[in-house]
Amino acid sequence: MPYKTSKPTDKGIDRRTFMSRSACGAMGITALVNSLAHLRLIQAAMASGEPVGGNDYKALVVVFLFGGNDSNNMLIPTINHPQRADYDAGRAVLSISDGNLAKLQGWDETGAPVAPGAEQYGVHPNFGANSGTNNNPGPQALYNAGELGFVANVGTLVEPFHTDINTFEAEALPNFQSGNFAKPPQLYSHSDQQVQMQSSVPDQPYQTGWGGRAADLLNASYNAGGNVSMNIALNGVNKLQVGTAGGVSQYIVTSNGASSLSGFGTNYSSAATLNPDGSVASYKPNSAGKRLEGFDKIMRHTHDNLLEQGYNEVMQRSRDNEVFINTALLEAANSGVDFNAIFDGEDHDLGNELKMVAQLIAGRNCFGNQRQIFFVSTDGYDNHQNMLTAHGNRMSDLGGALAAFNEAMHQLGVHDNVLTLSQSDFTRTFTPNRTDPATAGSDHGYGGHQIVMGGPVQGGRVYGRFPTFKIGNVAGSIDTSGTRGRWIPSTSTDQYLAVAADWFGIARGSSEMETIFPNLGRFDDPWTGASNLFYTA
Repeated sequence: MPYKTSKPTDKGIDRRTFMSRSACGAMGITALVNSLAHLRLIQAAMASGEPVGGNDYKALVVVFLFGGNDSNNMLIPTINHPQRADYDAGRAVLSISDGNLAKLQGWDETGAPVAPGAEQYGVHPNFGANSGTNNNPGPQALYNAGELGFVANVGTLVEPFHTDINTFEAEALPNFQSGNFAKPPQLYSHSDQQVQMQSSVPDQPYQTGWGGRAADLLNASYNAGGNVSMNIALNGVNKLQVGTAGGVSQYIVTSNGASSLSGFGTNYSSAATLNPDGSVASYKPNSAGKRLEGFDKIMRHTHDNLLEQGYNEVMQRSRDNEVFINTALLEAANSGVDFNAIFDGEDHDLGNELKMVAQLIAGRNCFGNQRQIFFVSTDGYDNHQNMLTAHGNRMSDLGGALAAFNEAMHQLGVHDNVLTLSQSDFTRTFTPNRTDPATAGSDHGYGGHQIVMGGPVQGGRVYGRFPTFKIGNVAGSIDTSGTRGRWIPSTSTDQYLAVAADWFGIARGSSEMETIFPNLGRFDDPWTGASNLFYTA
């Protein structure tokens, strides 16, 4: 069954709290369904901000899809869903036929699985497929096994456009059009929406990211003996991991490992002989070796000038981190897990980045951290034309990479300790911009569906409020732009991310949660039945 009600608790949780959170295990099926009346992505044992010892390792992996993932063609209603007719009419030449969907297990009102052929949701066939030479279970299989779920119609919001989620479709568009409600600035803009997604504070000029603020609050409690940054980024610097005071700087790792200094050959091959952990065993007796030796000596000097000293400290820390990263990769190589086999067939940017994250998690002991945030990203989602082919290729890469990463977490024995979630600029317009399916694409949209995956996920469900696919200013429409299908989000990024932060160690209702998501109080509490993060059948 896809429900997870019997996971062990974290050490910092008392019996009463555990029993209240595990109550589903003692309920009948009907009561179980009712208990899912609000988002329980992370149902089992959460310590809510109490640092504990032992093996309390948790990693949060953020997968950012740059360019705007057209999630209207990632999570799709079947012919049994009330929105299917509007899907076919609005998507037109971009629609994916019901017969081609990878169908997702459905559940009736009693909590029993529906019969094959009665499912209400499916996913893009390329996204749902098993992957790799090991035939890693793909997102369709992971959803059906309860290890992956979706949160529907998520987007940047300053405040909700409704007063009651049950009247969302009646209130949202009139309130959006009235001018009496605050909207995020520069809607439908790539650069602005990317920043707002990573900051989760759309009504303020960018200063920090939600991951950076979380690290600022958690690092001292959980990573006091840490050797590397709590925030590790693949594929360059990002805004999500920027903190308030620079106390937790993001450390950049490539898909091949640590970045070495340039000018000394690949991994210092022209200048030094290295130990297995990447530290210098000896400098070579040539000009490159002498330059590297001199550089390392200068970096160990103390300088009176603060800027010089700051530069030295950054460079020395970088050189030290190279050793820790290389040591972690040595640990991964000795873990007994064949990462090359697991990720075989996923030789693309996202696959390679998630492979490196998996290896770093395997070698985490040398890092000394109990909390780790990884940021991985890929682009190619800005499909204004040739969308069916281009987006289909992206779906294949995304599904395959997630499948391999999930399998690696299982084989490492840390599946319950790792939560993976997606973010993107926005979804794209529901209606196509051309009539020829070979050339048609979609344009910049608004609210879209996100993916949550891993052992902490109460998967096998579509959470949030699935959008109505009505175009234009008609009854029930949530389309902001007349004829394009730009959905007003029913779930804010604050609500979506706060549930993950709670699992990660930020107590719900705390001042720390408010620091990370200062606008969260404007929305329905994501942990109550009044929230718009309720379970949809």
